Amino acid sequence: MFQMVDANPVPIDWEAVEAWLGLRLPGDYKEFATRHGPLDIGEYVWMHVPCVQEGHFEYSSWLRTTHRLTRIVSRDAPPHEPPPFHPMPGGLLAWGTTRATSELFWDTSASGDPDEWPVVVFDRDAVYQRVKPFRNFGISFLGTLTALLGTGLDLPSGKRLGPLPPTARRTAFLSGAMPWTPPVVVPHPVPEPVRRHALTHGSGLETLALLAPPPERPYLGEGTWPRLFDELGTTLPADYMSFMEAYGVGLWSDWLGLYTPLRFEKNGLVFNAKQMLDGYRELRAQFPEYFPLAVWPEPGGFLPFASSVDGDDLGWLTVGQPDDWPLAVHPRHADQGPPLPGGLLETMLDWLRGRPVPNFPKLDPLDDPLEFISFKPRDNESNL
Repeated sequence: MFQMVDANPVPIDWEAVEAWLGLRLPGDYKEFATRHGPLDIGEYVWMHVPCVQEGHFEYSSWLRTTHRLTRIVSRDAPPHEPPPFHPMPGGLLAWGTTRATSELFWDTSASGDPDEWPVVVFDRDAVYQRVKPFRNFGISFLGTLTALLGTGLDLPSGKRLGPLPPTARRTAFLSGAMPWTPPVVVPHPVPEPVRRHALTHGSGLETLALLAPPPERPYLGEGTWPRLFDELGTTLPADYMSFMEAYGVGLWSDWLGLYTPLRFEKNGLVFNAKQMLDGYRELRAQFPEYFPLAVWPEPGGFLPFASSVDGDDLGWLTVGQPDDWPLAVHPRHADQGPPLPGGLLETMLDWLRGRPVPNFPKLDPLDDPLEFISFKPRDNESNL
């Protein structure tokens, strides 16, 4: 079928994979994956297999992310209600991706026999055209590969997937792929019923600690609050200081990182705030309509204390007394909005509970907030 180049297989424990999935997988896929490993087919389709390569791919993470993002994106096109995805009963189960960021799935609802599961494509271009983006080809995994090399397959957008060159090689970004083992579920220190109750009840640090337990030794830096106040020329809100003393620095839900407040060299709060504000002043001088904020130490100026992995900045508008300062986000990829309605603890709880917070990541209606709440503390040995 293919001219194979450097298609070295990765050992796969199918019994462990299927036990973790709670499903048997199609025999033609298992045989093909066992013989060839992860493949770049026809220089256009990536066939993924259960494997792992640090920084590039991990099978369970790829499945979870692919299913979630496809569900979210598909809401923008008719019928605006995505189909179920694994691990929901009968959900679509991903096995491949195209270079056009379309996804290939099996329809596990079609039969109790996985060898009869038809392949379903999610066509991202169809979403942009506002037409139904899913198409069931009604053929098996191996039948789909054969069609891709022969006649090609019609997509919902009107485009055609294939015909592709009859070549297959080890996926370039998985050249060092290793055998995959199912992730070990680490019990959360707080019982799930308690955490679920905290999603809708309670406030303040006590409730936050139920959702994301603070570390035993929070790291804030080697300095003192009085020195920080001297460096800034102001005290800071009490809720921020109590929040930092409870948690220290770290990464919240893989998105928001707070500056190290009591560190006075590179990557401390003073250093990072100065770097951000110097850049903001330069941009404001050129594009005042897009950068309307006053910045610290200007009266009422924006004073950042955290940033996101997307380049957004979270800080205060220094209006009035520190405990009255409103929070604001300087968004990297959107126009400047008004101050946030709540204080730091209220904002953090709203966000972690899945409630909308302007310019913070939003959860999909079918997301379970408990799956996304995390705090990864850092210490003085970390790259802060």
